[in-house]
Amino acid sequence: MQPRLVKTADCRRLAVQTFGDPEGRPVFLMHGTPGSRLGPTPRSTVLYNLGVRLISFDRPGYGGSDRLRGRQVAAAAADVQAIADEFGLERFAVVGRSGGGPHALACGALLPGRVHRVAVLVGLAPWNAEDLDWYAGMTAANIRDYRAAERDHQRIAATMEQRARRIRDDPATVLAGLRRELTAEDRAVVSDAGIRRLLLSNYREAFRQNADGWIDDVLAFTTDWGFKAQDVTAATWLWHGADDMWSPVDHSRWLAAHIPDATLFLEPGAAHFGSLRVLTAALKWAAGGAG
Repeated sequence: MQPRLVKTADCRRLAVQTFGDPEGRPVFLMHGTPGSRLGPTPRSTVLYNLGVRLISFDRPGYGGSDRLRGRQVAAAAADVQAIADEFGLERFAVVGRSGGGPHALACGALLPGRVHRVAVLVGLAPWNAEDLDWYAGMTAANIRDYRAAERDHQRIAATMEQRARRIRDDPATVLAGLRRELTAEDRAVVSDAGIRRLLLSNYREAFRQNADGWIDDVLAFTTDWGFKAQDVTAATWLWHGADDMWSPVDHSRWLAAHIPDATLFLEPGAAHFGSLRVLTAALKWAAGGAG
């Protein structure tokens, strides 16, 4: 599936894919970490029925997008603005899942005249969030990577590049590695043949060039985001599975307490990959606020 390449003001290329109704209400989808524009999305027929034009792109360093060295989470807003300008879109919504959540919030904070709604599924709170134990309840694999990023940027970059090479050869290693720390509910989700196929395609594209996007996401999450949660002026819909250990549920609780117009939905028994099941509902809500 060939992407459309959009140039930014600093002459980087962003690989962009659109799905659903070309005349529908525009919604940007920010992919997870690691991920790509080819991450799981509702079927085109579902998007048509919702009246949604879904726009997804590879964050810098992933898939077909050029790297932006030293990028903050805040940089996502300028990239979304560049794509929206290229497509002639004045107002739009933004949805982010997992590692895409902070980047969706960046758009809600830094594009106040253009973003009317933001939905975040199993997102992260800022690493320097006051009165939040950022690592509490987090799976050991994530703690290992984020702690290493805090200590030594060069070392974590080398480690993640080695892992990315293995994933390029066999994307299934990502799911195999995750499986050891997934809840029973999450294991059931990723065992579905259709979801598994989408995830493998997603990871294959994410590391098509190298691990730069993954490295830069992890570094961005463990430094200042470049904006505050209180700056998000768009109406915000937060969803979290209560049993999530990859993005602990207290992160969404913290966000709900600090974003001025936020509504939080906690689902008992659901975990991280349960967000794939509620993505359609999130897109429906996000598109519904178009003015």
